[in-house]
Parts: sequence; structure tokens; C-alpha cells
Amino acid sequence: MMRYKRRITKNYKDLENHRKLTKEQKKEVDDFYVSMIGHTVPLYCHEYFYSRTGVFAKEYVPNNFYHCEILPRANVRQLMRAYGDKNMCDFLFPKEDIAHTILKNMNGYYYYEGRPVSEEEAVALCQNMERVIIKPSCESQGRNVQLFSVKDGITDLNGKSISELFKSYGVDFLIQEWVRQHKDMAALNPTSVNTMRILSYRSGMEVLIIYSVVRIGRSGSVIDNQCAGGISTTIAKDGKLGKYAFGGYAEDNVDKTDTGVALEGYQLPSYEKAVNMVKRLHLRLPFFNIVGWDVAIKENGEPVLIEFNTSPGLSQSAFKSGMGEYTERIIREIWPKQNTWFPD
Repeated sequence: MMRYKRRITKNYKDLENHRKLTKEQKKEVDDFYVSMIGHTVPLYCHEYFYSRTGVFAKEYVPNNFYHCEILPRANVRQLMRAYGDKNMCDFLFPKEDIAHTILKNMNGYYYYEGRPVSEEEAVALCQNMERVIIKPSCESQGRNVQLFSVKDGITDLNGKSISELFKSYGVDFLIQEWVRQHKDMAALNPTSVNTMRILSYRSGMEVLIIYSVVRIGRSGSVIDNQCAGGISTTIAKDGKLGKYAFGGYAEDNVDKTDTGVALEGYQLPSYEKAVNMVKRLHLRLPFFNIVGWDVAIKENGEPVLIEFNTSPGLSQSAFKSGMGEYTERIIREIWPKQNTWFPD
């Protein structure tokens, strides 16, 4: 999948600083990967992230290698779309604290509060709603996520009727209640629900936290995703934030949020509770060993799962590494497994 390389190569040209790997650094990376998989990997990601962050790490993982070799060995690719459908969350994790979904459209079929309904009933039941989120259920990166209200069938999205809004999304979407977040999360940006992206790896009965980052929306935005304009920075094991956040593919070293909050050392609420939730839920997903979780913290300090991703990317700018201290362990454990994308 050369598109991953082309994207990084293009973004590299847009960076202000261009750092070249030394011969010693190249050898360190080559030796690291040869020892695990028997051959070298392309160095374009190492050069890009080194240039962007100023931090060299042999553990950086090339995007094409990660998506085409690592993920399809860690996760059963044929099941990624079905399990990764955001409409499946409450089915998979009953009795857990999941962001409440009011309406689902699954393969063209409507469900209101879990009850199958016709399209006409769905439209009639959604005539009046205050501050709800509509989003595709099978897309990622914050695409087509909108906050809206509707009164007497007319939304505040350019005057669209609720029927027109449904038609614009076609199939596979959902309407979710807006999560009222903890004041310390809202302080980072009040217009978006700022979530913790926790990447976990399952090895037998053990669930490891590869890394955690917080995703913060920009002023006026309802979306916190980095690739959709937001910024992200690392979360330490004690729940405190790193010094700098990164946004987009070239915006670097952001040390304050748009609300003026200094990132370094900022204490997030209930981080340990969020981690414990992720570890508990991951054990219920036997087909996926690497999962990305988006967790918000409610007003009362309890974590709530917004969604999870069965094909998560790596936040290598914010984390300044591939999979950190677990990179070698993960690659060595999954490399002997069958690649479910390119089965023998």
C-alpha cells in the first residue's frame, strides 16, 4: 500500500526542519528490524518523525509496514469492518458505560433506542432533539461528524430537514447524545469532547497499554481528531500531559491549547479509571490484538467509551516512537502469525 509512503513523503517536504539519519542511526534501525523479521524496512518514517519531533528512535514503524504487515497479523482483517462499526459498541459491551446512541442506521435499516423502525418512523421520532451528534458509523478520522439540534423537523444545519439530513448520510450512520465532559477536560477546549486515545495490545490474558494521547479540538470545533484539525499530546502513566502537542501533519510544538491552558504537566482526571476500562473491554475482543479506544471523562469523573477502532493508526508524532517499549515484544510475538490481508 504505497499510499502510506506517498503521504508521509509529501508531508516531509512541508516540514520546516529536515533531519537526515546518520549512518549510525540507519544501522541501528536496520539491525533492530533484521533481528526481528529478518530484513530491513524503509526508513522514510524514521526520517519524517525525526525531522518533525527532533527525537530519533529506532522503534518508529513505517506506516505501510504497520498497516500491511503488523495490523493484519495482530487483527483478523476480514472482521475489522463489522466489529469496527460504531453501531456495534453497545451490542459488544452490554452494561458498560458507552456513549448513548439514540438512532442507528445499519445497512439501511433504522433502529431507535434499540428498536427496529421504518425510515418514516425514524424521521417522526427525531423531530425534536437538542445538541446531538450525527456521524458515519464505518468511517474514522472525524469525517462528517456534526453537532446539531432539530426543532419541529428542521435542523440548525443550514435549515435541512431531518429527512434531508438522513438522506445526505445515506446508510451506516448514528445519532448520539452529546457527552457532558468533566470540567478539567472541557478546559482544554469546551466546544469539542476531548478524548483519550488509548492504544492497547492483547497478549494472552495480558492487556498492555502501548501508549495514551489526549486529543484536543481547536477553538469552535466539535472534532478533536488530530487529522481533522485537532492537536494531540502524550499522557504519562500518572495522567499528566507532555510538553508539546502536534496537529495535522506539519503543525508542531504547540505548548498551549486555544483556551490558553499550558499542556506540560496538566493533570487529566480519572486516567487510571480509563485505562482499567480499556483493559477490561479488550479481553472481550478475541479477534483483535491491537485496538484503539476513544474514552471521554464525564462530568462525574467516570470514563465513557465513545468508540473503538479495530484498524487504528499510530500517533508517532505525539508519542515520538512506534509502539514504545513494547515495539520489539509486539513484533516478535505477532510476526509468526498469518497475515490475514495476504494469506498464504
